Amino acid sequence: MATNIALVGIGKIAVDQHVPAINGSDDWHLAATVSRSGTVEGVQAYTDFDQMLADRADIPVVSLCLPPVPRFDYAQRAIAAGRHVMLEKPPGATLAEVHTLAELAADAGVSLFATWHSRMAAGVPHAKAWLADKDIKAAHITWKEDVRRWHPGQDWVFAPGGMGVFDPGSNALSIMTEILPMRVHLTKSVLEFPANSDTPIAAQLTWTGGVTGDFDWRQEGPQSWDITVQTDAGDLTLHDGGGRLVIDGSAVDVGPNREYPALYDRMAGLIKTNASDVDLSPMHHVADALTLGQRVMVDPFHL
Repeated sequence: MATNIALVGIGKIAVDQHVPAINGSDDWHLAATVSRSGTVEGVQAYTDFDQMLADRADIPVVSLCLPPVPRFDYAQRAIAAGRHVMLEKPPGATLAEVHTLAELAADAGVSLFATWHSRMAAGVPHAKAWLADKDIKAAHITWKEDVRRWHPGQDWVFAPGGMGVFDPGSNALSIMTEILPMRVHLTKSVLEFPANSDTPIAAQLTWTGGVTGDFDWRQEGPQSWDITVQTDAGDLTLHDGGGRLVIDGSAVDVGPNREYPALYDRMAGLIKTNASDVDLSPMHHVADALTLGQRVMVDPFHL
């Protein structure tokens, strides 16, 4: 029998990814939404989160697609009401608040899932398996996209807590921390801030182990979501955000790409086993980049 779930924050990512993933799964039934203005046809819509929690005791799971800054408050209230919680990436505005949520969930006996959808990309587990016994010589991340395409009119991405280019950049970092067989730490960070922004629009990062990254939110036309790893046994490249894998120039059959359906499969499994999954390693690198960052002022940018 499908489990009722409420989706909170009906914006672009919810409509494009979460709703189809839920509706396409036998594990889930989208029973309610909460949003200031967004709705899903045929689904009971609330504008007040507390009212939904009070009315719908039959909904044991809440999936939060809100921006990072308000997410903690909603997650805290959901956990206090005994609900299992999924968090869109990045899971919060700060590391400390997500640690607090993990503790609250453990005390309440509910599951908390800090999702990283790019880790579910089809090529990622194959890349991780191939790299497991390799000697890594160097690696480079190229993560460049058009913020106007993916966050139209969403000014919160450039406000404090919005993370700027690290909102999509955390996808790359989630893959990096998943596939590399060794631990790395940041040694240099150059951050480009538009004159009218509180968060960076571009970043150039350097880690130990010969790992580098180039992140930019101003790329128009084709988008670049690539990670290349040089090893003692050849080169590996993940393209299309992890959806396509090439090893030494030859494409590897990795099957269909189903990132968000895989997240909801994982959440169903966590609830069945009364477990949580809260890996904050990608956010550690974001925090380090902001701590070490050399600030470079660039021209104002407008969505």
